[in-house]
Amino acid sequence: MIGGLRGVALCRACSRQYTVVGLDSVSEMNRVPSSIVLASYHKNGIPPPRPPVIDIKSRDEVAKLREAGHITGGILDKVMEMAQVDITTDELDKFGHDQIVTQGAYPAPLNYRGFPKSICTSVNNVLCHGIPNSRQLQDGDIISIDVSIFYKGVFGDCCSTKVVGKGDSIAHQLTAVAKDSTLAAINQCRPGVRICAVGNTISDHADEAGFSICKEFIGHGIGSYFHGLPEVYHYTNNHGPILRPGMVFTIEPIIMEGRDEMRILSDGWTAVSADTKRAAQFEHTIVITDNGPEILSPHR
Repeated sequence: MIGGLRGVALCRACSRQYTVVGLDSVSEMNRVPSSIVLASYHKNGIPPPRPPVIDIKSRDEVAKLREAGHITGGILDKVMEMAQVDITTDELDKFGHDQIVTQGAYPAPLNYRGFPKSICTSVNNVLCHGIPNSRQLQDGDIISIDVSIFYKGVFGDCCSTKVVGKGDSIAHQLTAVAKDSTLAAINQCRPGVRICAVGNTISDHADEAGFSICKEFIGHGIGSYFHGLPEVYHYTNNHGPILRPGMVFTIEPIIMEGRDEMRILSDGWTAVSADTKRAAQFEHTIVITDNGPEILSPHR
């Protein structure tokens, strides 16, 4: 049993109360069938070092990442659909786990640096890396669900956010800005463009809506490794390489209702807003092609 932390906060737009989510009881790790090819860290929790440079993927590597991404996005849609009032995030995790292994894949978060579950479920004031637990979803909650898999030697990774039940206007605006800013940033990703266009585009959307952007978590290169170069900043910057065909990476901004300050709870994973205000995240994995970006992880 993990000690609890919870309370209520008020929506700044309509004074509606919503639950501030902290820690609840967490069940045992899910079991992976022996038929599944396991990630290298499945026993010790330690991933291999990331490549020291940005690797340009071959056509065959992109084909594998496309297959993994399509599977990941499809599973995410199913888990998101299941996220309704009174469902626990632990039930979502078990359902997501079963969907992943049924596809012959390994749930990438499972024991990655000791993470205890198969997907991430981040509710209300939880920015990311929320650990599925015994808490039931309530009407008006915002939930971000991150699904990642290891399949045929490569990783797939994506995330989406929804409002459970009716919700309030700010909740719906947060989720819309997270999605719209991500898609707008993807549209900027063409050969010859500097990768900082991603953060600059997302910042424009967040600023216009009066929201902030979490600066502590970034997008990343992905392939036969879970996290690698390039690093993708989601806020205004002038860093990073020029985009080239064959580069594969994630874009995954966290849009925050309040200040861009955060803290990590005692489980060592759960990142929450310092002011207890809510957040929404959206993520795709993309590849740069000669003709522009291709989304490898299609989902709603």
